[in-house]
Amino acid sequence: MPWQVPAWSLLLFGALGFFVPDLALKSQAAERRREFRHTLSAFLDLVVISLAGGRGVDGALTDASQGGSGWAFVQLRATLVAATSARRTPWSALGEMGEEYGIRELSELAASVALAGTEGARVRASLVAKATSLRAHQLAEIETDAQAATERMSVVTVGLFAGFLIFLGYPAIAAVLAGF
Repeated sequence: MPWQVPAWSLLLFGALGFFVPDLALKSQAAERRREFRHTLSAFLDLVVISLAGGRGVDGALTDASQGGSGWAFVQLRATLVAATSARRTPWSALGEMGEEYGIRELSELAASVALAGTEGARVRASLVAKATSLRAHQLAEIETDAQAATERMSVVTVGLFAGFLIFLGYPAIAAVLAGF
């Protein structure tokens, strides 16, 4: 075997080893963001329930963060506890968390809650609308994924059908060609 074959394969596998982990990490990050958005809609529902029960904005955010056990709820709880410890407003901490994680909806939530915390705006209706919007967006995303999976399955079905036709037609075509 010439020396060029191992050299080229080394370069190829080195490039794959460099780029594949990044692609896997980006895919995992996108999945985590999707999961966080799903958790955020449940979090918003819990905040609305706490607000309806007479809690203030700070208390409603803290109570809602205690309502779940997934990694996203753990992150929300940790962010709110850190904000309280640092004597910062919870909505500013949530806004920073949204910027850090690249979750636009969390930054929007922080802006809505900031209005209620500083201006005294009625935030419950806004949070209900935001939770409904998040769920509608998630439903559209799920439908898009299902449609893509259906299209991928139809390509396989067409391939199987073409193989079946070749399997059935080969003896006839071979007999015709043998007659010439």
